[in-house]
Amino acid sequence: MAEVCTITTQGRSEDVPKGITLFELLTRVAPEKREEVVLAVYNGKLCELNKPLKKSGEVEFLPKDDKNGKRAVQRSLVFLMQRALMDFDDIKSDIHVEFSIGNGYYCTFEDGSKPDEFFLERLENRMRELVTADLPITKKAYNTMAARELFAERGMEDKEKLLRYRSASNTNIYDLDGCKDYFYGYMVPSTGCLGDFSLRLWDEGFLLGFSKEKYDPPEKLYNTLHKSRDWGKLMEIKTVGALNDAIAAGKTNDIILVQEALMEERIGSLASTIAKDPGKKFIMIAGPSSSGKTTFSHRLSVQLRALGLKPHPVALDNYYFNRDQMPLDEFGEKDFEAIEGLDIELFNNDMQALLRGERVELPTFNFNIGKREYKGNYMQLSENDVLVLEGIHGLNDKLSYTLPKESKFKVYISALTQLAIDEHNPLSTTDGRLIRRIVRDARCRGTSAKDTIAMWDSVHRGEQKNIFPLQEEADYMFNSALIYEMAVLKLYAEPQLYAIDYNCPEYSEAKRLIKLLDYFMPMPTESITGTSLLREFIGGSYFNV
Repeated sequence: MAEVCTITTQGRSEDVPKGITLFELLTRVAPEKREEVVLAVYNGKLCELNKPLKKSGEVEFLPKDDKNGKRAVQRSLVFLMQRALMDFDDIKSDIHVEFSIGNGYYCTFEDGSKPDEFFLERLENRMRELVTADLPITKKAYNTMAARELFAERGMEDKEKLLRYRSASNTNIYDLDGCKDYFYGYMVPSTGCLGDFSLRLWDEGFLLGFSKEKYDPPEKLYNTLHKSRDWGKLMEIKTVGALNDAIAAGKTNDIILVQEALMEERIGSLASTIAKDPGKKFIMIAGPSSSGKTTFSHRLSVQLRALGLKPHPVALDNYYFNRDQMPLDEFGEKDFEAIEGLDIELFNNDMQALLRGERVELPTFNFNIGKREYKGNYMQLSENDVLVLEGIHGLNDKLSYTLPKESKFKVYISALTQLAIDEHNPLSTTDGRLIRRIVRDARCRGTSAKDTIAMWDSVHRGEQKNIFPLQEEADYMFNSALIYEMAVLKLYAEPQLYAIDYNCPEYSEAKRLIKLLDYFMPMPTESITGTSLLREFIGGSYFNV
């Protein structure tokens, strides 16, 4: 008699043959969901649907709109695109995924040639044929050296270089009808799950959209990401493998000096733009969590002082209501991301008084006790004084509704990672900020990585609601990502992530981040100056951050 295991899913328990896959289980218990489900959580651990069931337990099936499901779909769409390209004998160049933007990826040809409408139409038609064929996506473990040799033979230099520094002895290679590749993260079970996509020409390349509706990417965001990509090319570091090569060759000081010089030049240029208009009294800086807003506001202030202005950095967090007055979100939790959590009336009264030349005592929010305090922080604006205001709602005119438009200069800042893992795996900007926050929260707030990960979904929802929709309204967009930072953050984040227990709900996310950091060689911190934005997270900043 065949061995069985008892599986609880879809609200009921049943005995199933030991060894059947999660996909086969799905077909038995919910066949109507086969096209929507792409991953599963089996006994608390994230799994692909081809995983066999070896013991009793609980299974939760994850649809495409789950955050992990979305990641799997996006990776698999890139794989689908690669497989479709194999059928074009007249196309000799590989497609590179340059970066994520909005609801899609920006892609280019490796050889620099520009695609045309005819090519995109052919590519989309072939991709849809492969979706209809519902081809399986399978996985096989290769010896890492054999995997490197495989990619070297296929001319995938970035991937071969990435695996050169991989410590694991084995590497999982995915296969889609003869197309083989390595991907960071789990994949969908078959091409039949991948019907929602679109292709459209854009600039030098094209957009692979994650829905059937074609979309226009945010123009300022695209231009900022494009410039960042060009800076990576200037430094000859476009991928993690190239960064590892530079670290291994002892070039860390050069990397730091050049990257910091580029950032200082951009901050100086921004300060010059602001200084040319004496009517700008309020520099409004906003951006998502862990973008480096505080250090940026101080460095911008230094540059403004060098141009004869008298800047005063002010954190908008000081205008929070007391913690017991905070609004609640849809889950009944205190919503620290909502603009309603700020005392908008008090802020506008203070700012208007400063515009009139009055002397005003500004509040300070005490996060330890959750209350606003007054500690004799008086301010009065003269002709050359400007306020540098930073906080997540800085771009929202609902916050500064009484201030004249001509008195405000809006800056959007975010860590828009310019590195890619390899040719087909862009490095997530959101992951970069999460790792920054894990490091900073452990050092400054005594918050464990487990707790930071647990609250991250709530933080990200707030960003999507309150920050990202306003980013294109900024007068200037600043990228705070440093090309070398993940190699440094690795040293601080890994111990925090390894401390998360195997049985915790946050373990799967911690494991995913550990795997990401494993791609990077560690980089020493001695040469990182105290003015570096990275010091806001790892410590040792010259500024009060």
